[in-house]
Amino acid sequence: MLSKDFWRGCRVLLTGHTGFKGSWLTLWLLSLGAEVWGYSLEPEGAPNLFQTLVLDKPSFGQFPGSLHHRIGDLHDLPALQQLVSESRPQVVLHLAAQPLVRLSYHQPLLTWSTNVQGCLHLLEAIKPLRHPCSVVMVTTDKVYENREWDHGYREMDRLGGLDPYSASKAAAELAIASWRASFCGLAAHQTSHLAISTARAGNVIGGGDWAADRLLPDAMRAVAAGEPVIVRSPEATRPWQHVLEPLGGYLLLAQRLSENPSDLSNAFNFGPLLEANRSVSQLLEAVFQYWPGEWVDRSDPEAPHEAGRLHLQIDSAYHELGWRPCWPFQKTVERSVNWYRRVAQGQNPLDCCLEDLKAYQEAMGCGR
Repeated sequence: MLSKDFWRGCRVLLTGHTGFKGSWLTLWLLSLGAEVWGYSLEPEGAPNLFQTLVLDKPSFGQFPGSLHHRIGDLHDLPALQQLVSESRPQVVLHLAAQPLVRLSYHQPLLTWSTNVQGCLHLLEAIKPLRHPCSVVMVTTDKVYENREWDHGYREMDRLGGLDPYSASKAAAELAIASWRASFCGLAAHQTSHLAISTARAGNVIGGGDWAADRLLPDAMRAVAAGEPVIVRSPEATRPWQHVLEPLGGYLLLAQRLSENPSDLSNAFNFGPLLEANRSVSQLLEAVFQYWPGEWVDRSDPEAPHEAGRLHLQIDSAYHELGWRPCWPFQKTVERSVNWYRRVAQGQNPLDCCLEDLKAYQEAMGCGR
């Protein structure tokens, strides 16, 4: 359960707050009453969820929390240090990244520098803090050396990655673990104030994602235009989950870290139940139950490598944090598709987000 008492007035530094997951997390934190200091690049594309919800405008005074909106780059260490000095965070949630596999083939150096060096810049910036701070560094389910197993990966399985994105995120895990071992502790060169965990989440879907080269946004654009959905890997399987599932996990992990920093400063998987591990074609067939359409196979054997099978074991999050996924696969698809369909019919995107958030919090259970 999330404690509203913990989050009310909590100073939170959130990187990547203008992205898809970051926008949803910003909205959730504001509704909980947190004081959010957001640091991110300008939101990409038009439309995008951050600007659609007008998260940076004074109208968000309707929520108990507040947002300090800052545009910046992870490569700018002095700017990060200044932000940490101003915000004095009690919680850090690091979501900023180059998150796309196919883009990483076109921009490998940017992918590596953002996903690895960016993590280290943030850790260096928060190192001087002299008060307790819970830090959740978000990576991905793709950090594991993919062997196309039928069973899920556990946190202790070997890290790896064939494509630049996956490899950069695996390298980030190693860099974070090394930094934590080197600089968290009681020695003269260490700090005792930081508790650092990493969070590895499966594929997320949900309303408001308009990124290029992602399955659900591509599908929603196609069906809205009355066109077939172009599919490049119909039999590839992923652990599909609603975006609110891992975000709730990040919040719960940060909260638990503040209570038990020594035992929880490690890695946690956040994924759906086994029944939600479906192929691309199965996901689309479920989508079409709520917004009719069709898909066509455009598989390209010469395309850059992407993993065929992915699945996570989530035992650690369940037993150590008390976290579990709340929405089954069909509910995840229904909520996601209906968001797009309702917005296409003229409904207010913010109202649609708040309805999903309320329904999910009721399923998750929030404390007082």
